[in-house]
Amino acid sequence: MDLIFRHVAACNNAVLPGHRLPFHVDGTQVGWVTPAFAAALQAHGATLDVPAATLPGLARTLSDSGAYRWRDEAFDVRAHPDGPALTTPPLTTIDRGALPSFGIGAVGVHLNAMVEREDGLWLWVARRAADKRLDPGKLDHMVAGGVPAGFAPWDALVKEAEEEAGLPPALLAPARPVGIIDYAMDRPEGLRRDRLHCYDVVLPQTFTPEARDGEVAGFELWRMAEAVEAVRRTDDFKFNVNLVLIDLFRRLGMLPGV
Repeated sequence: MDLIFRHVAACNNAVLPGHRLPFHVDGTQVGWVTPAFAAALQAHGATLDVPAATLPGLARTLSDSGAYRWRDEAFDVRAHPDGPALTTPPLTTIDRGALPSFGIGAVGVHLNAMVEREDGLWLWVARRAADKRLDPGKLDHMVAGGVPAGFAPWDALVKEAEEEAGLPPALLAPARPVGIIDYAMDRPEGLRRDRLHCYDVVLPQTFTPEARDGEVAGFELWRMAEAVEAVRRTDDFKFNVNLVLIDLFRRLGMLPGV
């Protein structure tokens, strides 16, 4: 099998439930926790089924005790991580930093930002800032991020595009959804159960992204073939970016036999 697919296995290394215990909110299972984290919940007077109204405060208390890093960004909590739906309100919210410890699913957006030139197809690549706690210095999509509480995936993409890369809505408007990628991954920070909404857009040659919010150190325009080889031969890209790029390469016919 092509070496490139090792990234798929790496992002799906979690065995569920494995040794984990189901975690509920108001009787609805939303996550999986380790026995050690279950003991931490018990030490703070909580069980494996908590009232929706208490989860945000409980998550803050556990962060203050050193269980995980507080991110100060609320995410919706749902039985299934399928993003906000106007007709189905979330059960509650929780800080982004708590998601892996509780094993709660998260939703993200990734944008394959491409440029068509006379010499072929090119891809905008970002390099994550060196002071990022998660995968500092790794390569990334030009635009990618989590879907905050109350946002739909497209709205989150518009927000991230302007904040991260100075990409205006008018240039993002032609972007089209191309798929959804799910994975369950054991990481140092805990269990990542993520759903990524993926989009493609072809940008004009005249546009150059700007690193606006400090999340990335800068942007580079790569030949698409160069990106394929980087994913195949290295671990330079952030772990989940590899999955979205592999799907892009497959759709472009750049992975023979797939």
